[in-house]
Amino acid sequence: MKKILFFITTAIFISSFFGSITLAQVEETGPYLGMEYGKATGLGEADVRFTTARIISAALGLLGTVALVLILYAGFMWMTAGGDDEKVASAKKILYAAVIGLIIILAAYSITRFVMSQLFKATTGYDYYTTGDIY
Repeated sequence: MKKILFFITTAIFISSFFGSITLAQVEETGPYLGMEYGKATGLGEADVRFTTARIISAALGLLGTVALVLILYAGFMWMTAGGDDEKVASAKKILYAAVIGLIIILAAYSITRFVMSQLFKATTGYDYYTTGDIY
């Protein structure tokens, strides 16, 4: 159990350095999407797909931060338990739930990233990975 917790904690720590998201935007989406009509109506010019992807990424990033704080809190509780079995059990329960939550958040991010890239490719005909990181 200690090796698994050490591995998960190390993976979370390392992934925090490589998890940055660049917010680049593709300049031209093509005339067949109808995006040029937004300029004439006075509405925003941003593509709805990109805006949705950014909102989902920001929400999942916030949830990941909450999970990380819960993991740190559970570790602090465990270290300051002072041998009290109830506090240690409570800390283990919080740590277990936070790690499961983080796994769910990472899975949701991966699914969202895949769906958005496939949506981009299906609607524009361009490969998502060759046009740059859109969210």
